[in-house]
Amino acid sequence: MTFSRKTYVLLAAILIGFIVVGGLWYVGQQQGHATAASSDATASPSVAADPGDDVEPVQPGETGPAAAPDAVVAQEAAPKAIHSPDKVSRDIALSPNQCKVRTLDAAKGEVLPDPSCTPGAIDPAVSEENIGSTICRSGYTATVRAPVSDTDKVKKLSLQQYGLVPASSTEFDHLISLQLGGTNAVSNLWPEPNREGAPGTTNPKDAIETRLNKAVCSHRIALADAQKAIAHNWVTAEKELGL
Repeated sequence: MTFSRKTYVLLAAILIGFIVVGGLWYVGQQQGHATAASSDATASPSVAADPGDDVEPVQPGETGPAAAPDAVVAQEAAPKAIHSPDKVSRDIALSPNQCKVRTLDAAKGEVLPDPSCTPGAIDPAVSEENIGSTICRSGYTATVRAPVSDTDKVKKLSLQQYGLVPASSTEFDHLISLQLGGTNAVSNLWPEPNREGAPGTTNPKDAIETRLNKAVCSHRIALADAQKAIAHNWVTAEKELGL
């Protein structure tokens, strides 16, 4: 079979066309792979990062990006528990003049203990579940109060630790009162100065303790909340608890 010159030219043109189209397709495929590889290199990893990795710590007063707008602020740690109904537990050792009272208003008798010396402590035998047979029962405190023969010795040491002189109006007081499930421990006892000119040891804190006890026993507030509030600041405890 013989082909004319025109036939050869046509076949050559078709062959060149196939070569050009094939070359363009190959170049396009290579560019597509390069683009995909570049995109994978900059994309976020598919595995979730550890929350602690490269996360800017939230500074005091700031709200983290994931925090709910009405997130509950963490409460202070609960007071330590010490069961000591028949004597004062010397759970911490303090030195003379190590502690200082914090006077908010001397005329009103608003004085707070040193939180590093008297942080407060509770009796683990008292719980929300048994308040009806413990702190809400008449005469309960008399069953757990340490004897005077023991408290008098510790009171003398406590006055030295707080750098205070003995006074007839100074009460050796439970920071978390017995009627709120407090315990007899050095970490829960302190020499509480009374208001100026007070004739005895009855002071403003006593009335607050009684009102908190009634609020707990009527289930208006939780026992643990009352204990933490009075340990933190007895002057503002009722306000803090919304009473």
